[in-house]
Amino acid sequence: MRARDLGITIGNLPTGPLNAITDVPGVRVGFTTLIKGEGELRPGHGPVRTGVTVIQPHEGNIWREPVFAGCHRLNGNGELTGLEWVRESGTLMSPIALTNTHSVGVVRDALIADAAAQHERDELFWGLPVVGETYDGLLNDINGMHVKPEHVVQALHTASSGPVAEGNVGSGTGMICHGFKGGIGTSSRVVSAASGGYTVGVLVQANHGARERLLINGEPVGMRIPEREVPSPSLPTRPLPGGGGSIIVVVATNAPLIPTQCTRLAQRAGLGIARTGGVGEHWSGDLFIAFATGNRGIPASEYGEGSTLTVPLTMLSNTYISDLFYAVVEATEEAIINALVAADTLVGRDNITAYGLDPQRLQEALR
Repeated sequence: MRARDLGITIGNLPTGPLNAITDVPGVRVGFTTLIKGEGELRPGHGPVRTGVTVIQPHEGNIWREPVFAGCHRLNGNGELTGLEWVRESGTLMSPIALTNTHSVGVVRDALIADAAAQHERDELFWGLPVVGETYDGLLNDINGMHVKPEHVVQALHTASSGPVAEGNVGSGTGMICHGFKGGIGTSSRVVSAASGGYTVGVLVQANHGARERLLINGEPVGMRIPEREVPSPSLPTRPLPGGGGSIIVVVATNAPLIPTQCTRLAQRAGLGIARTGGVGEHWSGDLFIAFATGNRGIPASEYGEGSTLTVPLTMLSNTYISDLFYAVVEATEEAIINALVAADTLVGRDNITAYGLDPQRLQEALR
């Protein structure tokens, strides 16, 4: 189930064939979903409601053939590793992986180990993987460290360019959005031929927002489906502040952008979040990265003198970049709604329940 299956159309730009980040040629997405156990929390044993998501930026070796990239922080109570090198070099030189807050380290190390195995003849190989997180500890035994290196490798090597699963999948398994079950969502847009006909794809890990602020196409759905009707998940010992949580947004495009333009695209993800009622609350980690595959053949930062002195590039004129901004805003907004619509009710540790956004009730609220 997706937003458009319910007659919900976000924005004016057309989508790509899959309405997913994989509409950008070469982009692939893989998941490992971990669900095990039920009942009382026993740290180290479960219940487990977590996973890993991996985005491969193109069909080649991203460690050897980086792409231009940029990033943005709306609120910084979160982690997206490797961003200092993205800011410094303007390039993305690794897959992008997503997981829960306490598994960032193992996912990062697994990406390095997998890459090192592929480059074992290069004794000077190095990498700074990009790994993001949001907190799933309300439903998951987050301190049990259940994400293992083999789960990262599975997601990495099963990544595909087809339709992208949404909701309770991969790293989105234990996530909560605006008091409903959240998780992974994706969407895409195609800009006009006059602006190049380029594709913009977005993938979100939605674990943010307060119920009363949830908007869908400008309608106050969160106010019309209040917590007294559909409770938000909470600890039995104390209520949680509304708006706690985080969102990671990954933006991809095949437009020939340079790093500063990628940064500008990443910034616009915040507007898509705002259109659904997210405001970058104090307890939220709202971190965005955008990469562009329209310039290939950018050399990796190697030791020695093997690289050419100059690299020919193509840059989209800023006269035409606003359409890409609109595409990011619309695709981010729809990706969040898709995450909500796709996610099913999930019972987690200590029988804490995150209720899915019922499609029929949503349509009633929109009417």
